[in-house]
Amino acid sequence: MSDPARIPEVVGVLGAGTMGSGIAQLAALAGARTLVHDPLTEALERGIETARRHLARGAERGRYEPERAERAAAALQPAPDLEALAPCGLVIEAAPERLELKHQLFSALSEIVGPDCVLATNTSSLPVTAIARVATRPERVVGMHFFNPAPIMRLLEVVAGEESSEAALEVARAAGRAMGKDVIDAADGPGFLVNRCNRPFALEGLRAVRERQATPQEVDRICRQGGGFRMGPFELMDLVGIETGFEISQSFYELSFGEPRWRPSQLAARMVAAGRYGRKTGRGWYEYGPDGEYRDPDPDPPAAGGGDGRLLVVAGRGTLASELRGAAADAGWQVREPEDAAGEVPALVVDCGHDPDDGPLEGGPRLVLCAEGSLAALDDGGAAAGFHVLPPLAETQLVELTRGLDTADSAVRGAEELFRTLGKHVLWCGDGPGLVLGRMVCQVVNECAFALAEGVGSAPDIDVGMRLGLNYPRGPLEWADAIGLDHVLAVVDGLWEEHREERYRAAPELRRRVLAGRLGRSSGEGFHTYG
Repeated sequence: MSDPARIPEVVGVLGAGTMGSGIAQLAALAGARTLVHDPLTEALERGIETARRHLARGAERGRYEPERAERAAAALQPAPDLEALAPCGLVIEAAPERLELKHQLFSALSEIVGPDCVLATNTSSLPVTAIARVATRPERVVGMHFFNPAPIMRLLEVVAGEESSEAALEVARAAGRAMGKDVIDAADGPGFLVNRCNRPFALEGLRAVRERQATPQEVDRICRQGGGFRMGPFELMDLVGIETGFEISQSFYELSFGEPRWRPSQLAARMVAAGRYGRKTGRGWYEYGPDGEYRDPDPDPPAAGGGDGRLLVVAGRGTLASELRGAAADAGWQVREPEDAAGEVPALVVDCGHDPDDGPLEGGPRLVLCAEGSLAALDDGGAAAGFHVLPPLAETQLVELTRGLDTADSAVRGAEELFRTLGKHVLWCGDGPGLVLGRMVCQVVNECAFALAEGVGSAPDIDVGMRLGLNYPRGPLEWADAIGLDHVLAVVDGLWEEHREERYRAAPELRRRVLAGRLGRSSGEGFHTYG
């Protein structure tokens, strides 16, 4: 094998499309002589020219020195046929996602390159083990999953197939580090680590729309202003291509032999059938104008303040209850716990998990946290409004509210007024455990817990991968520790109680940590350990 401490002197890139061209650019910048092959001569010439143009542009923008860009441009060389890749110590395949095509390429490469050359596939949806089986030495076949656009995205997943050797994996890691990537390890399987853990983000957004909890546009706004995501799932589907995402969903479902958590959405199938693929067709979940615009900018949140000494009762002991008390006090409310209200009538009573054994919550309109269940399940009297928001409260700009058939107008006004004084927008949506953002994020955490227990990746790698590979505002397991693992489990169990579908079964790893008292930051340990 090549020296595992550095990138091989000669690197081959198989495929000169957008991804292949970007990978070639990175390899040349890392100091390797980079041989690029594509069976289509025009595509090969275009791919190398694109890489050289991007190198020059990067130097102009100060990303690296002009001399380095010039050396990298000179290191990019066309390989007119597969035989020209013989000197390579590492070949990275970036061909279309067809298993039969990759089999042809890896079978041929096995006979061309030297015995120590590492063969890597950039596949994002096919098992590395299935690709490796045609190689004469499958132990030298690994996955190197770059994220698009490869020169910009900081993450690289190094994927171990069933027979991948540690020496081959270390060559891939070293090459990734030389290319300036944050490298994480992943086991082979559908979607590897990052794309697998992200499955519920779009699928739960689609379920929320199907169940009429919110429109696609509302779901996206909730994700942006409530969760800090750069884009919501429907914007992202339109950007990638709805038909592409649906094809990936089908692949996940088939490769998992029908895992209910990964069942494709009927709504996405309908959009594909209608030819509404997103930006590329001018119409998907959004309508796109000639300039590509599709929505107005999000409004700034209101200024905090205005509690004016009014009495607010907050019941419950979780992270969110504590944050609400602090934020309300800062906004000028007189905040008390139920036992300290001393018979006074509060402007609003917020129930963040009140223990019924402590007696009923009385006086004033009620606002119920919809975590353990829907508002309908949690509010026996029927007059309360419901809400859900994920900690950290200080970082969110939007809180979701919901109402029942008999919700009192005073509860509606009280809820809106409370969060306005806290400097938050509100958005009314349909009822359900966790409302919209809660069900999406808690299901993502649940999927991460399944992946963690199955050894697909470590907790630090999951968090780094989701932040750098998919632009999450924070790692989902770090987020779970901030929310409280008991809160996350309550939402997942609430979804199970309401739907009775296997897609909402809680990961045993999540439940075990809650039962062990490892609730996150509040207890000093959750998915991570805190000093």
